Amino acid sequence: MSKVIVSGIQPTGGLNIGTYIGAMKNWKQLQDEYDCMYMVVDMHSITVRPDPAELRERCLSFVAQYIACGIDPKKNTLFIQSHVREHAELAWILNCYTGMGELNRMTQFKEKSQKNQSNINSALFTYPVLMAADILLYQTDLVPVGQDQKQHLEITRDIAHRFNNHHNGEYFKIPEPFIPKIGAKIMSLQEPCSKMSKSDTTSKATVYLLDEAKTVTKKFKSAVTDSGDEITFDEINKPGVSNLITIYGAITNQSQEDVVKHFEGKRYGHLKVETAERMNEFLDPIRSQYNELMDDKTFLLQTLKDGAERASEKAEKTLKAVKEVIGFLPA
Repeated sequence: MSKVIVSGIQPTGGLNIGTYIGAMKNWKQLQDEYDCMYMVVDMHSITVRPDPAELRERCLSFVAQYIACGIDPKKNTLFIQSHVREHAELAWILNCYTGMGELNRMTQFKEKSQKNQSNINSALFTYPVLMAADILLYQTDLVPVGQDQKQHLEITRDIAHRFNNHHNGEYFKIPEPFIPKIGAKIMSLQEPCSKMSKSDTTSKATVYLLDEAKTVTKKFKSAVTDSGDEITFDEINKPGVSNLITIYGAITNQSQEDVVKHFEGKRYGHLKVETAERMNEFLDPIRSQYNELMDDKTFLLQTLKDGAERASEKAEKTLKAVKEVIGFLPA
């Protein structure tokens, strides 16, 4: 049997080139070799209480963008997290195997609490437990994660080990990280020492997959670069230029060395303009297919229904074994 890969993205903000290069590009490359479970994690997104109509529309939009980016629903299981009830059930059980100290050490809780001081709810604190349930339900082998998400996978592994050891069995497979060597972390175009965000309040900082061509060009032309004029890859001394080189290489499938060689003798302006041109060439077919998919919501909803049924069938096997070993009476 193929190894299982699980990953998901919150339907907040908008999918951008950082999301694509850091996650979705790898999803596409993995779909022919693995049993891939890709979801829109809407349960995670309600910690900030989004507008209900906007949340529903965004979930559909994200799925359409998944498919437009090459995530084939025939090869992968695409679904909405809340459509599979087992996620919530297992999360509660795993809360009983997770220490307060572990959760208190999670950096994301501290960061989100600072940003949402008027709404520091308990779900922000227990967020990693639901994420653990998302992963462990499917006996996952690999989890595509960026460098800044390794902590979530580490606590997932700790919870799985603790449960297995307490009940003297292998009820959960221990997942391993899948971390791409290049392009795992794309930085803001305006603050190249900070990660590009789906919800950045600075409009010029992020290039979204659905941005119009003129907008993409404008954003790259206004990208922050560095002192000097030589195009070299140096994340410490030239974070802005290095970020553009990483982006260029990721969408053209070239190494950093090849990109630097290509721009030898040229100035920052050439790098910005040509990166924008290559980006629009890359995004044009995605934008076109996305519009077609959003005009066929019947197809999208059926895709999600089929995906949820397949996911639930797998998840229920795990949950049934867990319920039995902890002592729940069968329904």
